[in-house]
Amino acid sequence: MGLRRQFTLPGEDQRFLDDYGLPWETVMDGSPWVLMHDFPAPEGYTEKTVTLAIRIETGYPPAALDMAYFSPHLKRGDGKVIGATDALQRIDGRHFQRWSRHRTALHPWDPATDNLGTHITLVEDWLTREFDK
Repeated sequence: MGLRRQFTLPGEDQRFLDDYGLPWETVMDGSPWVLMHDFPAPEGYTEKTVTLAIRIETGYPPAALDMAYFSPHLKRGDGKVIGATDALQRIDGRHFQRWSRHRTALHPWDPATDNLGTHITLVEDWLTREFDK
């Protein structure tokens, strides 16, 4: 089965995903979603790789991207609970774990500089910072 492209992303987002080097898809499932397969989870999680889903918000890129969704669900190897991850989202026939993480007033979305790439960099930071607690 080939990778689906059910909608077109801005060129800089497509280049970012291609350069990242993981298989990715765009799927329409109630909302437009980007799925990055084989996304590496940092050391300390029970899963080595997951599918990362990002909802492309209506009005993007001026509208901010928010949160991250993972399948299979991420758990800490030490058994500590990860806060704000209880909600599930059905995407493309699978249940994804929603990480309710958001930008702050100090670091808001800036459509002049932010894009899918900066959001995924932020997701990587969320995953790593989970172990700073």
